[in-house]
Amino acid sequence: MIAPPDTGRTPAAIPPLVLIYGVLGLAPFLAPPLVGRLAPHLSGLAATGLALYGGLILSFLGGARWGMAVIEDRPRGAVVTLAMIPTLVGLALLMLPPSAQTAKLAGLAAALSVHLVWDLRSPGLPSWYPSLRILLTAGAVVGLVAGAALLRG
Repeated sequence: MIAPPDTGRTPAAIPPLVLIYGVLGLAPFLAPPLVGRLAPHLSGLAATGLALYGGLILSFLGGARWGMAVIEDRPRGAVVTLAMIPTLVGLALLMLPPSAQTAKLAGLAAALSVHLVWDLRSPGLPSWYPSLRILLTAGAVVGLVAGAALLRG
C-alpha cells in the first residue's frame, strides 16, 4: 500500500461531508460488478456504466488539480498542463471499442492509481486529502478490477 508522504504534521480528520459524499461516490464503482454477477444478461450494460463513471471521475480529478493550480497568482504551467492529461486519458480509454471493455476497465484502474500517486506526492494539499484519496481510489480500483474480471470470466 502507498503511504502518504510524511509532512511532519498530524493529518486532520477528513471533513465529514467530504467523506460522506466520497463514500457514496463509490457506489457507481461497486454496484456494476455486483449487478453483472447477479444478472449476467446485464453485465455488458453494467460494464459500460462502470467505464463511463470511471472516465468521469478521472476527468473530475484532473479538473480538481487544474482548479487548485489556477487559483495561484502565478499558475505553474507544468501543473496546469498535467492536469489536462487525466481527461484526455479517460477519453482515449472510453473510445476503445466494446470488444476492449476489459482493457478499458483495467486502464481506468491504472490511470486512477497513477493519479493517486501524483496526489500523494504533491505538496500544498489539505492534510486529510491523502487519506481520502487512498480510500476512494482503493474502492474505485476494486470496482474496476472486479468489473474487468467479471467480463473475462
